Amino acid sequence: RGLGGGVSVRRPLAMEAAELRVGFVGAGRMAGGLARGLLRAGKVPASNILASAPSDKNLDAWRESGCRTTHCNLEVLQESTLVFLATKPHMLPAVLQEIRPAVGPHHIVVSLAAGVTLQTLQRLLPAGTKVLRLMPNLPCVVQAGAMVFARGSGAGDGEAALLKSLLSSCGLCEEVPESYINIHTGLSGSGVAYVYLFAEALAEGAVKMGMPGGLASRIAAQTLLGAAKMMLETGEHPAKLRGDVCTPGGTTIHALHQLEKGALRATVMNAVEAATNRARDMAKD
Repeated sequence: RGLGGGVSVRRPLAMEAAELRVGFVGAGRMAGGLARGLLRAGKVPASNILASAPSDKNLDAWRESGCRTTHCNLEVLQESTLVFLATKPHMLPAVLQEIRPAVGPHHIVVSLAAGVTLQTLQRLLPAGTKVLRLMPNLPCVVQAGAMVFARGSGAGDGEAALLKSLLSSCGLCEEVPESYINIHTGLSGSGVAYVYLFAEALAEGAVKMGMPGGLASRIAAQTLLGAAKMMLETGEHPAKLRGDVCTPGGTTIHALHQLEKGALRATVMNAVEAATNRARDMAKD
């Protein structure tokens, strides 16, 4: 039932996913978000998910969802085929050293650690390990994430298709060259915070004009959600959609003029560049 790139006749991904045993080494917020997405979509039964963490602090929520838990990282490897490494980046080398003896050719190992390259992962795991690198973002916890992943030399089309199929339940999931992962961090990982800042400013503008804060925040959030949905569902360039809202001499063009005077566009581009460069620097540390 190999998931490699061989020529054997393979069963549909849905069937394979249903019998897949999924492990999480590290049970923090992002790991929990991915697990919830798999459970909500019915991709993997809770009894087939095992999570490890050093203390019970994060594990209680997993137990409440019906998932199995352990304090032993090696047990996750022994019990799982698809293993997500969701520890803090600085802890990952020690964790890889600990689990390395238990990693076999049947495992698919997916790292969520920012700044840890495929080259480093492949060096610290047994030769030929099927390893992929995944960069999620925080809205994965509400199944509206934007994720990209890159595969190592041992991972084939089967592993990539399986990961994409599973994670589509957590949001947008795209395979990319590894060099795009730091850009994704600047665009989407950190970008969520830029959107919150913009949403806060939108709501405060309305409060200034006399609307209550709670209502202004809800309308700001729904405005962002609706605008994003239109971009995804129409496939139109944002400039085209923006133009559709502007009527000659109307309210929107007057408002956009103020945003242009404040150099919003250049400032946001600078923000994406700064976060991307910081992600690249962290990868070199």
